[in-house]
Amino acid sequence: MNDIGVREARQVEVVVIGAGQAGLSAAYHLRRVGYEPDRDFVVLDHAPRPGGAWQFRWPTLTYGRVHGMHALPGMELTGADDSRPSSEVIGEYFTAYEEKFDLRVHRPVDVTAVREGEDGRLLVETSEGTYATRALINATGTWDRPFWPRYPGQETFRGRQLHTAQYPGPQEFAGQRVVVVGGGASGTQHLLEIAPFAASTTWVTRREPVFREGPFGEEEGRAAVALVEDRVRQGLPPRSVVSVTGLPLNDAIRQGIADGVLERQPMFDRITPDGIAWADGREIQADVILWATGFRPVVDHLAPLRLRETGGGIRLEGTRAVRDPRIHMVGYGPSASTIGANRAGRAAVAEIRRLLARQPAPVSRPVVATVN
Repeated sequence: MNDIGVREARQVEVVVIGAGQAGLSAAYHLRRVGYEPDRDFVVLDHAPRPGGAWQFRWPTLTYGRVHGMHALPGMELTGADDSRPSSEVIGEYFTAYEEKFDLRVHRPVDVTAVREGEDGRLLVETSEGTYATRALINATGTWDRPFWPRYPGQETFRGRQLHTAQYPGPQEFAGQRVVVVGGGASGTQHLLEIAPFAASTTWVTRREPVFREGPFGEEEGRAAVALVEDRVRQGLPPRSVVSVTGLPLNDAIRQGIADGVLERQPMFDRITPDGIAWADGREIQADVILWATGFRPVVDHLAPLRLRETGGGIRLEGTRAVRDPRIHMVGYGPSASTIGANRAGRAAVAEIRRLLARQPAPVSRPVVATVN
């Protein structure tokens, strides 16, 4: 534990953790209401360069295949080449955005813990020093916490196991027998890409996949977000918005079903040294198990504040943590989509302004040490 106090820390009004869609949206709205970067607020990002989680996406995920990418507030993404990797297109867009609005993101900076300080401030412990802040916007997303299920025999598997977060593209699976686990969009994308290269593919999911036909408009989107929001309001771990919308039945999915690539198998019961097996005695040999099993929110640095409810999640009202009104979560639960992150950034800043207006800072502020 870092025992530095508020008086020795660098003092700011707001700390934003994360510079993906949600964090940049929050920073933009802080600037719009008159907060100055590096004086009134600071944005901390652990990634090596701009782009949020997009910079780590596999090369074959081109910009033209990205669904539901909404522009950041105040600056449209125009003229992008659909054939280029989304990591490059969006990385360049985020870079230009940070420069245009002079957001001065600090990177790479790791946030290790957020603790209670003195005078109503929070202490944010980081790899570049400690910040004392009156409010915090947590925009850390999920990419750094891939979810790996555990099954009997997993440690005996002689092949390769990897997660979506490590997916290198389809060519690496040429001639191999590949099992893809997971019923979300990533799992189906991986299968459709890998199948032309692999010796065989097997699709395994815990639940029967639900395919969605017809348009998915604003009303359907609001209904899906409301389902996720209800879980967060109850203090339960959030589910992704995609998990409650179903998979869009587009031409590629239809072709995958017709070709037998998207022929779903129920979840196996154990992993063997040479593949997977079910309780009824059926086995499939495999060289690779690809876990397309999603991600969990990155919130361990908030553990000292004890924000979690008994249900395992952080209960929110809007973006505000119910247990601590100084903490706002953006890109969490119902605001995990790109358009949701934009709205959440604006809402968090509006509420933080009201909070800080009600609780003015002490008149005399101590001389503080600079952060190296």
